[in-house]
Amino acid sequence: MTDEERITAKIAEIATTADEYPAVVIIHHVPTRTVRYLSRWGLDLLGATLEELMALGPDFSPTYFNPVESDEYMARVFQLMYESGVPDVHTFYQQVRTTEREGWSWYLTSMRRLLTDEQGGPLLVMGMAIPLHPENHFAAKVQRLIDENQFLRRHRTAFSSLTARERDVLRLLALGHSAPEIASLLHISELTAATHRRNVRQKLGATTAFDLMEYARAFDLI
Repeated sequence: MTDEERITAKIAEIATTADEYPAVVIIHHVPTRTVRYLSRWGLDLLGATLEELMALGPDFSPTYFNPVESDEYMARVFQLMYESGVPDVHTFYQQVRTTEREGWSWYLTSMRRLLTDEQGGPLLVMGMAIPLHPENHFAAKVQRLIDENQFLRRHRTAFSSLTARERDVLRLLALGHSAPEIASLLHISELTAATHRRNVRQKLGATTAFDLMEYARAFDLI
Protein backbone atom coordinates (compact mmCIF):
# COMPACT_ATOMS: atom_id res chain seq x y z
CA MET A 1 0.00 0.00 0.00
CA THR A 2 1.39 3.39 -0.97
CA ASP A 3 1.64 6.30 1.46
CA GLU A 4 -1.21 8.05 -0.34
CA GLU A 5 -3.40 4.97 -0.04
CA ARG A 6 -2.63 4.75 3.68
CA ILE A 7 -3.40 8.45 4.07
CA THR A 8 -6.74 8.05 2.33
CA ALA A 9 -7.63 5.03 4.44
CA LYS A 10 -6.69 6.72 7.72
CA ILE A 11 -8.68 9.85 6.91
CA ALA A 12 -11.69 7.74 5.97
CA GLU A 13 -11.39 5.93 9.30
CA ILE A 14 -11.40 9.20 11.27
CA ALA A 15 -14.15 10.74 9.14
CA THR A 16 -16.64 8.03 10.06
CA THR A 17 -17.05 9.47 13.57
CA ALA A 18 -15.43 12.94 13.47
CA ASP A 19 -18.72 14.82 13.16
CA GLU A 20 -19.91 13.26 16.43
CA TYR A 21 -17.13 14.86 18.51
CA PRO A 22 -17.77 18.06 20.51
CA ALA A 23 -14.75 19.64 18.80
CA VAL A 24 -13.52 20.55 15.34
CA VAL A 25 -11.38 17.77 13.87
CA ILE A 26 -8.64 18.72 11.42
CA ILE A 27 -6.00 16.61 9.68
CA HIS A 28 -2.89 18.09 8.06
CA HIS A 29 -0.46 16.46 5.66
CA VAL A 30 2.79 17.21 7.46
CA PRO A 31 5.32 17.30 4.57
CA THR A 32 3.26 19.89 2.65
CA ARG A 33 1.39 21.45 5.63
CA THR A 34 -1.80 21.02 3.65
CA VAL A 35 -5.24 20.44 5.16
CA ARG A 36 -6.48 17.01 4.10
CA TYR A 37 -9.61 16.80 6.25
CA LEU A 38 -11.84 19.09 8.31
CA SER A 39 -15.01 17.98 10.05
CA ARG A 40 -18.33 19.51 9.06
CA TRP A 41 -18.41 21.86 12.05
CA GLY A 42 -15.02 23.26 11.06
CA LEU A 43 -16.05 23.75 7.44
CA ASP A 44 -19.18 25.59 8.56
CA LEU A 45 -17.19 27.84 10.92
CA LEU A 46 -14.70 28.77 8.19
CA GLY A 47 -17.37 29.07 5.51
CA ALA A 48 -15.27 27.06 3.07
CA THR A 49 -15.14 23.70 1.33
CA LEU A 50 -12.42 21.13 1.89
CA GLU A 51 -11.30 21.60 -1.71
CA GLU A 52 -10.81 25.34 -1.12
CA LEU A 53 -8.79 24.69 2.03
CA MET A 54 -6.62 22.06 0.36
CA ALA A 55 -5.91 24.47 -2.50
CA LEU A 56 -4.42 26.94 0.01
CA GLY A 57 -1.66 24.51 0.92
CA PRO A 58 0.63 26.00 3.61
CA ASP A 59 -1.23 29.32 3.29
CA PHE A 60 -4.14 27.80 5.21
CA SER A 61 -2.69 28.77 8.62
CA PRO A 62 -1.93 32.45 7.91
CA THR A 63 -5.29 32.77 6.14
CA TYR A 64 -7.43 31.65 9.06
CA PHE A 65 -5.19 31.84 12.14
CA ASN A 66 -3.79 34.89 13.89
CA PRO A 67 -0.32 35.35 12.31
CA VAL A 68 1.40 35.42 15.70
CA GLU A 69 -0.04 32.06 16.76
CA SER A 70 0.33 30.65 13.26
CA ASP A 71 4.03 31.46 13.08
CA GLU A 72 4.92 30.56 16.63
CA TYR A 73 2.75 27.57 17.47
CA MET A 74 1.69 25.88 14.25
CA ALA A 75 5.17 26.06 12.74
CA ARG A 76 6.59 24.64 15.96
CA VAL A 77 4.07 21.78 16.00
CA PHE A 78 4.96 20.75 12.46
CA GLN A 79 8.65 20.90 13.39
CA LEU A 80 8.09 18.74 16.47
CA MET A 81 6.48 16.05 14.34
CA TYR A 82 9.94 15.30 12.94
CA GLU A 83 11.65 15.12 16.33
CA SER A 84 11.98 12.01 18.47
CA GLY A 85 11.89 12.01 22.23
CA VAL A 86 9.21 14.70 22.46
CA PRO A 87 5.59 14.31 23.61
CA ASP A 88 3.22 13.02 20.95
CA VAL A 89 0.53 15.51 21.94
CA HIS A 90 0.92 19.28 21.79
CA THR A 91 -1.72 21.65 23.16
CA PHE A 92 -1.98 25.40 22.66
CA TYR A 93 -4.41 28.31 22.30
CA GLN A 94 -4.94 29.92 18.92
CA GLN A 95 -7.09 32.65 17.41
CA VAL A 96 -9.15 31.70 14.38
CA ARG A 97 -11.12 33.91 12.02
CA THR A 98 -14.53 32.25 11.59
CA THR A 99 -18.00 33.12 10.29
CA GLU A 100 -19.36 32.79 13.82
CA ARG A 101 -18.53 36.38 14.78
CA GLU A 102 -16.44 39.33 13.65
CA GLY A 103 -12.76 39.35 14.53
CA TRP A 104 -10.90 36.47 16.14
CA SER A 105 -12.30 33.55 18.13
CA TRP A 106 -10.18 31.70 20.69
CA TYR A 107 -9.75 27.92 20.46
CA LEU A 108 -7.97 25.37 22.62
CA THR A 109 -6.26 23.01 20.18
CA SER A 110 -4.54 19.70 20.82
CA MET A 111 -2.53 18.01 18.04
CA ARG A 112 -0.81 14.63 17.69
CA ARG A 113 0.84 12.41 15.10
CA LEU A 114 -1.72 10.34 13.27
CA LEU A 115 0.27 8.50 10.63
CA THR A 116 3.94 7.93 9.75
CA ASP A 117 5.72 6.55 6.70
CA GLU A 118 7.81 3.36 6.63
CA GLN A 119 10.88 5.28 7.89
CA GLY A 120 8.94 6.74 10.81
CA GLY A 121 8.61 10.18 9.25
CA PRO A 122 5.34 12.03 9.89
CA LEU A 123 2.65 11.92 7.24
CA LEU A 124 -0.45 13.14 9.05
CA VAL A 125 -1.10 15.17 12.19
CA MET A 126 -4.58 15.38 13.68
CA GLY A 127 -5.92 18.25 15.74
CA MET A 128 -9.01 18.75 17.86
CA ALA A 129 -10.07 22.36 18.47
CA ILE A 130 -12.57 23.46 21.12
CA PRO A 131 -14.05 26.98 20.89
CA LEU A 132 -13.81 29.26 23.92
CA HIS A 133 -16.83 31.50 23.51
CA PRO A 134 -16.61 35.04 24.95
CA GLU A 135 -19.71 34.52 27.08
CA ASN A 136 -17.96 31.73 28.96
CA HIS A 137 -16.09 33.12 31.99
CA PHE A 138 -13.19 30.75 31.23
CA ALA A 139 -12.54 32.59 27.96
CA ALA A 140 -11.79 35.82 29.85
CA LYS A 141 -9.24 34.02 32.02
CA VAL A 142 -7.62 32.48 28.97
CA GLN A 143 -7.41 35.93 27.40
CA ARG A 144 -5.54 37.25 30.44
CA LEU A 145 -3.07 34.36 30.27
CA ILE A 146 -2.49 34.93 26.58
CA ASP A 147 -2.06 38.67 27.11
CA GLU A 148 0.61 37.90 29.72
CA ASN A 149 2.33 35.51 27.33
CA GLN A 150 2.37 38.12 24.56
CA PHE A 151 3.72 40.70 27.03
CA LEU A 152 6.45 38.22 27.99
CA ARG A 153 7.51 37.72 24.38
CA ARG A 154 7.65 41.46 23.71
CA HIS A 155 9.62 42.30 26.85
CA ARG A 156 11.81 39.24 27.38
CA THR A 157 14.97 41.12 26.38
CA ALA A 158 14.34 43.98 28.80
CA PHE A 159 13.59 41.58 31.65
CA SER A 160 16.72 39.52 30.96
CA SER A 161 18.82 42.66 31.52
CA LEU A 162 17.88 42.67 35.22
CA THR A 163 20.29 41.20 37.72
CA ALA A 164 19.12 38.63 40.25
CA ARG A 165 18.98 41.31 42.95
CA GLU A 166 17.03 43.67 40.69
CA ARG A 167 14.49 40.91 40.09
CA ASP A 168 14.11 40.54 43.85
CA VAL A 169 13.48 44.26 44.06
CA LEU A 170 10.99 44.12 41.18
CA ARG A 171 9.02 41.43 42.96
CA LEU A 172 8.83 43.45 46.16
CA LEU A 173 7.92 46.63 44.27
CA ALA A 174 5.09 44.77 42.56
CA LEU A 175 3.89 43.67 45.99
CA GLY A 176 3.69 47.31 47.04
CA HIS A 177 6.76 47.59 49.28
CA SER A 178 8.57 50.90 49.72
CA ALA A 179 12.32 51.36 49.44
CA PRO A 180 12.82 51.27 53.25
CA GLU A 181 10.76 48.07 53.45
CA ILE A 182 12.73 46.51 50.59
CA ALA A 183 15.97 47.44 52.34
CA SER A 184 14.82 45.70 55.49
CA LEU A 185 13.55 42.57 53.69
CA LEU A 186 16.71 42.16 51.59
CA HIS A 187 19.10 43.26 54.35
CA ILE A 188 20.58 46.09 52.29
CA SER A 189 20.83 49.83 52.88
CA GLU A 190 17.99 52.15 51.92
CA LEU A 191 20.31 53.91 49.46
CA THR A 192 21.09 50.60 47.76
CA ALA A 193 17.40 49.70 47.65
CA ALA A 194 16.59 53.08 46.09
CA THR A 195 19.36 52.59 43.52
CA HIS A 196 18.03 49.15 42.59
CA ARG A 197 14.53 50.56 42.28
CA ARG A 198 15.73 53.30 39.92
CA ASN A 199 17.70 50.82 37.83
CA VAL A 200 14.73 48.48 37.54
CA ARG A 201 12.46 51.27 36.32
CA GLN A 202 15.05 52.50 33.82
CA LYS A 203 15.85 49.07 32.38
CA LEU A 204 12.20 48.14 32.00
CA GLY A 205 11.00 51.55 30.93
CA ALA A 206 8.43 51.32 33.73
CA THR A 207 6.85 54.58 34.83
CA THR A 208 3.96 53.29 36.96
CA ALA A 209 3.29 50.65 39.58
CA PHE A 210 1.04 48.92 37.03
CA ASP A 211 3.99 48.58 34.63
CA LEU A 212 6.02 46.87 37.35
CA MET A 213 3.08 44.60 38.19
CA GLU A 214 2.79 43.49 34.55
CA TYR A 215 6.43 42.47 34.47
CA ALA A 216 6.24 40.64 37.78
CA ARG A 217 3.15 38.68 36.75
CA ALA A 218 4.31 37.85 33.22
CA PHE A 219 7.67 36.57 34.45
CA ASP A 220 6.21 34.65 37.42
CA LEU A 221 7.75 36.74 40.17
CA ILE A 222 4.44 36.95 42.01
